[in-house]
Amino acid sequence: MTLTINRRHFLAGSAGLLALHPFSVNAASNQAHLRLMETTDLHVHVFPYDYYADKPRDTVGLARTAAIVGEIRAEATNSLMLDNGDFLQGNPMGDYIAYERGMADGDMHPVIQAMNEVGFDASTLGNHEFNYGLDFLLKSLNGAQFPVVSANVIKERGSDPTKDTPLIQPYVILDRQITDGAGATHPIKIGLIGFVPPQIMNWDRRHLEGNVQTRDILETARAYVPQMKEQGADIIIALSHSGIGAADEADMMENASVPLAAVEGIDAILTGHSHLVFPSGTYADYAAVDADAGTIHGKPATMGGFWGSHLGLIDLMLERDGGSWRIAGHTAEARPIAKRNEDRSVTALVESVPAVLASAQQAHDETLAYVRRAVGKTDANLHSYFALVADDPSVQVVSNAQLWYIEQMMQGTAHEGLPILSAAAPFKAGGRGGPEYYTDVPAGDVAIKNVSDLYLYPNTVRAVRISGQQVKDWLERSAGMFNQVEAGVADQPLLNPDFPSYNFDVMDGVAYQIDLSQPSRFDPKGGLLDADANRIVNLTYNGAPLDMDAEFIVATNNYRASGGGSFPGAMGDTIVFEGPDTNRDVIVRYIVEKGTISPRADANWSFAPVEGASVLFETGPKAAEYVGDVKGVSVEPAGEGSDGFAAFRIAL
Repeated sequence: MTLTINRRHFLAGSAGLLALHPFSVNAASNQAHLRLMETTDLHVHVFPYDYYADKPRDTVGLARTAAIVGEIRAEATNSLMLDNGDFLQGNPMGDYIAYERGMADGDMHPVIQAMNEVGFDASTLGNHEFNYGLDFLLKSLNGAQFPVVSANVIKERGSDPTKDTPLIQPYVILDRQITDGAGATHPIKIGLIGFVPPQIMNWDRRHLEGNVQTRDILETARAYVPQMKEQGADIIIALSHSGIGAADEADMMENASVPLAAVEGIDAILTGHSHLVFPSGTYADYAAVDADAGTIHGKPATMGGFWGSHLGLIDLMLERDGGSWRIAGHTAEARPIAKRNEDRSVTALVESVPAVLASAQQAHDETLAYVRRAVGKTDANLHSYFALVADDPSVQVVSNAQLWYIEQMMQGTAHEGLPILSAAAPFKAGGRGGPEYYTDVPAGDVAIKNVSDLYLYPNTVRAVRISGQQVKDWLERSAGMFNQVEAGVADQPLLNPDFPSYNFDVMDGVAYQIDLSQPSRFDPKGGLLDADANRIVNLTYNGAPLDMDAEFIVATNNYRASGGGSFPGAMGDTIVFEGPDTNRDVIVRYIVEKGTISPRADANWSFAPVEGASVLFETGPKAAEYVGDVKGVSVEPAGEGSDGFAAFRIAL
């Protein structure tokens, strides 16, 4: 039996036999072409559907990726279908199964059922597999018709990794038959070993502490790979749910795939965790990485995006050397399921495979009902009509959720006990989106799909550790949203149209005023305009002037913490926590846990008085319904604005 039919010859969705790979064409009688296919970070995305927005989405879904799988299998004589982890959690379907339906003994998880339908040969665990606890994880894995491996999560520690008691099998050696260029079949032993970031012990402490431990990825690999060789593995593939990061080895690395590729005996490496694509220009300047050839330390590697967006693909030319096989050549790529056009529209490149959709149809339908019903309540209207001129409830709920999450994540770390602030910005605040482009969730029931109205982007939560001075400078950067105002002049334009709303961070945990009579320190892109400019005044923490030398943890998102928007204190070098969870997921969990949220704006920021001055700004016409709720500033209607907007006036 050849590799292509070791499960199911899955060709649904394929256009038929496509052009053969050069390795297949050129393979001699002692050579064989093997294709390794990878999905990674599926996060329960079986359907091409955005459950938060409650609408179809062409850029995601294993049902779409499966069409490429069919094409690859049609092209290849020998192939393996592998998953690199983070399949069990990450969208509302995952939450529905975990929190609502549950996993009784014998139940089948819909993403596992879909993976069975595609015909996976193996998978490893990602960090998100642990989010719902060990019992849920193990019950879910019981339904897998393929081996799942993970070497560095253990129940009991031994004298070395090979003496540990692992949570699940650390590796597997697949005994297969492979067809050579002359059509003859030969035995081959393919070793698959899996790794997960050891940081799961922090990220899911409540589930894991006292139940499992983790080992360093590289320590574990160096122990097990020789054992796999001794057991006859001809080639060894690392399923590394760990990103492509630094080349220099460090203890307990989260993103360890580069030094892992250098471990002797590993022949190819499948990566993930970072939600990026490899090979791609993203990794052009990384040490030991060839982003054009698709290699790390000269070994073939791939990373297949996330949510089914790409299929990672490694082609190996294997050559028989005596009684074993060695890699004589390789290529790597990542094939997308959709393309983004110049006008930002999306064109689907494949259609969903009906059998994969059918495997999860019931769970999909149940999830739609789940996202459309209330998961909690809000006792305040959540709208963003005044988010650029006053403390705002729609930003407040995001900030509160981030604070709630980071407070938990800092426990047991070197940063525990430091004061925690939270920075959040309004995403839907008119502008080019038009007069209806605002968050507007009325008081009462909150459904999961409402969360996309509160938080547009699939960012992940991060935290930075910065000084009081950097807190002030961060706020000075935000204050570039506003034009300078002259005393004694009425109806001056307030908002700088070149300043995007997503860069207007409000900082909760401190109180401050913005003096619009002063020039902005920064331009709209974060460039320094005037080092002496000072718009942030009366900045306090716990009622006292902010200590510029004190240290603070600031909860934010990956975009901001990594330098997005060029904010002082958030240029990528101050990150102390990189959360595995999206800000959306955190908001949902926060609402579910609290039951009823009270995200009333507390007016912790406002404009400083400017004698005799007033300003005008535009917002959505529906803002008139909420004008009486605005705290910390006196707002009044000022007639019609441009292009369907409404004008309002603030007396400073």
